[in-house]
Amino acid sequence: MPTPLSSFRLYDLSLDQLSAKDKLLINTINAHCYNLAQGDPEYLHALRSSDVLLPDGISIVLAIRWLTGKKLRKIAGDDLFRWEMERMDAMGGKVFFLGSSERILLMIQKKVAKEYPHIKLKTYSPPFKPLFTIEDNLEMVTAINAFIPDVLFVGMTAPKQEKWSYANLNELKAHHICCIGAVFDFYAGTIKRAPAWIIRIGFEWFYRLIKEPRRLWRRYLVGNTKFSFAVIKEFLNQRHGMS
Repeated sequence: MPTPLSSFRLYDLSLDQLSAKDKLLINTINAHCYNLAQGDPEYLHALRSSDVLLPDGISIVLAIRWLTGKKLRKIAGDDLFRWEMERMDAMGGKVFFLGSSERILLMIQKKVAKEYPHIKLKTYSPPFKPLFTIEDNLEMVTAINAFIPDVLFVGMTAPKQEKWSYANLNELKAHHICCIGAVFDFYAGTIKRAPAWIIRIGFEWFYRLIKEPRRLWRRYLVGNTKFSFAVIKEFLNQRHGMS
């Protein structure tokens, strides 16, 4: 039985209303994440344990409006990234990038130095493996805590990044811990995000599908259909419960 989408505590405020002082675990959810979580209890728990869960996907926004009448605004991982970076640049804050390859991280370092010159920056590229060892985790946590960042960006793709961040949350000395996946590649320029007008009309998913059809066709064509059926089933269950 799928976990009802309406049971997730989705963030319905603006990013400017996020607490700058509190330690926050910030995740995003889209249709793909929702589908993955149905077959992964650990991932589901990590998402539901988020301090802030951003509605990153037009399908999530429309589904919640249909199910609950609540009007959410889509906030993508890239939106969170830009907001945090501008905030950190203004205050001369510290930002840590955990994830991706040394090549991507070097590209990010060079770009940040030009666009956000007041940010203090550190990066760490973890080993590419399905599961980290205790030693791997210790090295990552130690590197982060030696820097004590205001913002920690974790980019290991879902669900790995969310599960890692939740599992290590109590050990991490960071204020905002943001799981933002593909944003590392967006910012480095290795993957191009859709133009603003495409994002605005809710077709970013289609743009990404056209750009990477072999990698993403199952996620969007099969996954979106699966998500739609789950939402319809939830709607019908609500109606049946009310009758």
